[in-house]
Amino acid sequence: MSTYKATLIIHKDQSRIAVEFENKLELRQRFKKLRGAKWSASLKVWHLPNTKAYRKQFGLPIYDIEVLSEEKAKQLASFDNWLKAQTYAESTVKTYMNTLRVFFQFYNKKPIFEIENDDIIHFSNEYILKKKLSRTYQNQFISALKLFYNTIEKRQIDVDSLQRPRKEKILPNVLSKQEVKAILDVHSNLKHRMMLIMLYACGLRRSELLNLKPIAIDSQRNQLKVNQSKGNKDRYVPISDEIVKLLRQYYKLFKPTKWLFEGQNPGEKYSPTSLQKVLKMALKKANIKKPATLHWLRHSYATHLLESGTDLRYIQELLGHGSSRTTEIYTHVSQKSLQNIRSPFDDL
Repeated sequence: MSTYKATLIIHKDQSRIAVEFENKLELRQRFKKLRGAKWSASLKVWHLPNTKAYRKQFGLPIYDIEVLSEEKAKQLASFDNWLKAQTYAESTVKTYMNTLRVFFQFYNKKPIFEIENDDIIHFSNEYILKKKLSRTYQNQFISALKLFYNTIEKRQIDVDSLQRPRKEKILPNVLSKQEVKAILDVHSNLKHRMMLIMLYACGLRRSELLNLKPIAIDSQRNQLKVNQSKGNKDRYVPISDEIVKLLRQYYKLFKPTKWLFEGQNPGEKYSPTSLQKVLKMALKKANIKKPATLHWLRHSYATHLLESGTDLRYIQELLGHGSSRTTEIYTHVSQKSLQNIRSPFDDL
């Protein structure tokens, strides 16, 4: 299987391995050939016998571990369907589901309706805090649990009793214009170069770039339309004549069919892992030692705009931020702002 998610479940009083994967005919046919493969109409998932061979094949622990009861598996399946029906981002659905699976495995012998606030606090203390899990994980757990109980269980939980961790004030990492130029110029492969250029020139998130379709480019108005990005919002980003020119060269050479940037097979979306490797290769060729990620290019775009005098309100729109507070963080890393400050040392 190409990309999948495997989970141990109890189904019809039997221990099974639920396997979720992309709904493609080829993948379904391959899965059906596996011994003991079945489709569950109630859980809406394919599943296999819980054998050591299958556990190893699908990346699950070979030793015995607690598996989800059928009741909890059904409730989680209902929550998964609800999230997707509400068009939550794929990454959010995956995060919420994984977090809740861990929580319900922790209380696997206790029915969902018996789980109370004290149990949630106990889980937070005995699992999250003891394992020293990140603040992000703690917040995701609280958000997922609150939404699950409001929508599936139809009862409120006292989330105020679960103290959210204090938010870390982390400044974004920014590359200099010279470093960005070196990264963008180093690739001879036009597709690789074009993807990195679009990330920086338009301030795109990785997922936004990979979800672009050729129709998103409006060369007459010099605009790029970013559809249903974070928060299910559309936005327009300006693109220069030079970018349009490069895109035309790229289009003639690679002839994308469905996605603007496709993998080796026509109509197949370029993979996030491969895109990160493209950047890693560029950093090595450009002899840049910083541990830059794809998101650094977006941070650099915003910071360079601010340094060139672009109003913060426009930068907020270009980045697709819902709150101006999110965009204001770039004022703390803007070189222009810092350079205007004179050190008292210079007056000694």
